[in-house]
Amino acid sequence: MNDIAGLKVLVADDEKHIRLLLKSVLRAQKADVVAEASTGQEAIDLFRQLKPDFAMLDINMPVKTGVEALNAILEEFPDARIIMMTSLSDAQTVEECLEGGAVGYILKDTPLAEMKQLIIDAIHPEAD
Repeated sequence: MNDIAGLKVLVADDEKHIRLLLKSVLRAQKADVVAEASTGQEAIDLFRQLKPDFAMLDINMPVKTGVEALNAILEEFPDARIIMMTSLSDAQTVEECLEGGAVGYILKDTPLAEMKQLIIDAIHPEAD
């Protein structure tokens, strides 16, 4: 399987225009965006409630950061697939997320075609 068609996705970012961009990228890939969150705590609550196939979390969010949300979600759902997003290429934070269980990360300024492929690669690493 090398696509994300039909998968349920939670999108979490405190910037509405980024959530809109991600929703359009995901919907173009026929994924089902089941919810969106603007804080880390909201992402945790929605993940717990909806149990999506994967989530995309911004690293820098209010209330709880994306890193805190990642840790909380993985503590409760160890098999959760989470892709982290950032506008900063802070290698230490990205490495911390990947070591903490994130399946991938995406820089927000990544070209759309590349972003689509990064999502597929993170969700289906066996497709390589």
